[in-house]
Amino acid sequence: MVIYSYRMLKTYQYRVEDASRTRHLSRAARAVNTVWWFCNDTRKAALKWGRKWPSGFDLNKLTTGSGKVLGLHSQTVQAVCETYAARRSEQNRPYLRNRGKKNLGWVPFKASGIRQNKDRFTYCGRVYKVWYSRPLEGRIRTGSFSQDAQGHWYINITCEVEVAEREIGTRELGIDLGLKEFAAFSDESIENIEAQRFYRDLEPELAMAQRAKKKRRTRAIHARIANRRKDFLHKLSTQIVREYGFICIGNVNSRQLAQTRMAKSVLDAGWSMFRNMCAYKAIAHRAYYKEQDEAFSTQDCSVCDARTGPKGLSGLGIREWICSSCGTLHQRDRNSAKIILRRGRATLAEGITVSSGR
Repeated sequence: MVIYSYRMLKTYQYRVEDASRTRHLSRAARAVNTVWWFCNDTRKAALKWGRKWPSGFDLNKLTTGSGKVLGLHSQTVQAVCETYAARRSEQNRPYLRNRGKKNLGWVPFKASGIRQNKDRFTYCGRVYKVWYSRPLEGRIRTGSFSQDAQGHWYINITCEVEVAEREIGTRELGIDLGLKEFAAFSDESIENIEAQRFYRDLEPELAMAQRAKKKRRTRAIHARIANRRKDFLHKLSTQIVREYGFICIGNVNSRQLAQTRMAKSVLDAGWSMFRNMCAYKAIAHRAYYKEQDEAFSTQDCSVCDARTGPKGLSGLGIREWICSSCGTLHQRDRNSAKIILRRGRATLAEGITVSSGR
């Protein structure tokens, strides 16, 4: 095992406790939308008259002093302008969509715009008490207030923290994502994970609430489904990155499958969310993460590489098959995970050393 220590950015999220204070946040969110509209209009005007497109720095100069009029901290106005410019550049578009009533509330700020005193945060002279679920560590870099679909407000604080020394996992793992089994692993010492039914289990209850036109109840059920899914994926991804130093996951295209009759099951599985979690947690744990092409992984033999597995739509229901070349009995999804790991290992970056641990 290798021991290491490093610094990283970590975001803490706390729910704002006092409901009466959220009215001020709603007003601030509308003021943020006004700044966003101004940035958008400025871009459109520059595009119309053939002028130089204003950068985030230019937008900051144009909005100087507007914080007092809008009831926002000056750092919030700057954060909105810089975020707008960054997103426009990332999306490579002349301007972005305007933020309106359908957008959830969002109030960004910088380190100088927020003050903390235990479980209370002060913003623009107002104190917001939160459910202080875990202590805030490190130096505050940036943050924001954000609203969820149920109208609850949260404060998100991004800090630079010193990560304690820990051991880097040296084992490697291939993962094949599916619908019958959420994840099949190349490591035969651990069991494959059956597909979860976060949406399917609550679908009858959700349908009743929708037919009765109970909007608050409908939003609550959707939040419950999302929370169950995130809890499951967070626990699984954390366990994986702690134990394995090299993680290779098949790049199944959930966007295309979501346009088929399997859409509900695909969206309920949360493949993209799981891959994103593994990716950023792997960075935190210094594990090597890779998404690998899984074409023909269910047909190739993981022992002799012969393509003798079940083919076509008729072969989708075959869960076990015997290689006609070497006679090895394969479990379909676990064999696919082994193929994904082998392909990922073949393209492993030079200088990274991992072992199977088995």
